[in-house]
Amino acid sequence: MLFAMITVLSSSAFAYNTQVYHWNFKPKENNEPPTTEPHYEELLTKYGGFYLGDTSEKEVFLTFDNGYENGYTRKVLDVLEEKEVPAAFFVTGHYLNEEKELIKRMVDEGHIVGNHSFHHPSLPEVNNERMEKELTSVKELYTEITGDKIMNYLRPPRGTFSEKSLALTEELGYTNVFWSFAYVDWEINKQKGWKYAYDSIMRRVHPGAIMLLHSVSSDNAEALPKVIDDLRSQGYEFKSLDEISVKDKVFPYKHE
Repeated sequence: MLFAMITVLSSSAFAYNTQVYHWNFKPKENNEPPTTEPHYEELLTKYGGFYLGDTSEKEVFLTFDNGYENGYTRKVLDVLEEKEVPAAFFVTGHYLNEEKELIKRMVDEGHIVGNHSFHHPSLPEVNNERMEKELTSVKELYTEITGDKIMNYLRPPRGTFSEKSLALTEELGYTNVFWSFAYVDWEINKQKGWKYAYDSIMRRVHPGAIMLLHSVSSDNAEALPKVIDDLRSQGYEFKSLDEISVKDKVFPYKHE
């Protein structure tokens, strides 16, 4: 079956542009939703990816990239459980191998576990066989750990993509999830305190925000309870990525 899928992907790849892009978005002031390059948006629409929810609604989607554990994911999960907030965790093969109990807890508590590739390569810069192996090996290990055979979402490693990588990962059954908010939170030796994380989030949060956070950050873990409480007091709802997908796999972006 794996050989057959690789054959299909290999034969279909020649029709796609292989130019490598690096994801970026253009923040706006006053908590307005950002935009991205028009060409990026066209590709996401064509291949069923997204970086925003509904920008006419005060909704927020928490997503965490988990390449390795730094001791703070348990605290993040404790906060999410207490506040009844869903999240998505995009995990690598290393994380799956090392943190099986945390993976089980994510699933048991109703969170989405997404694919972040096994070794975190730039997917548009590897061949089709390697791309498929990177994703299939994560899904197989996830199923072995949890019994869950469903893994629908992909966070492209390093934020790189091409038309080919979007098309082929869609063929493999994945929805590519980019982001409309991020800040430098992954440098574990340069944490600046919970207030810095809180201010960074509150300054740029916006309707339809898909937030990229890293749970290696002590700042994020400490700021999260107040972020959730204060955003709710402003009328925001925390939603699951599945609530984007059920509207339409190709989400109609709304820029006022």
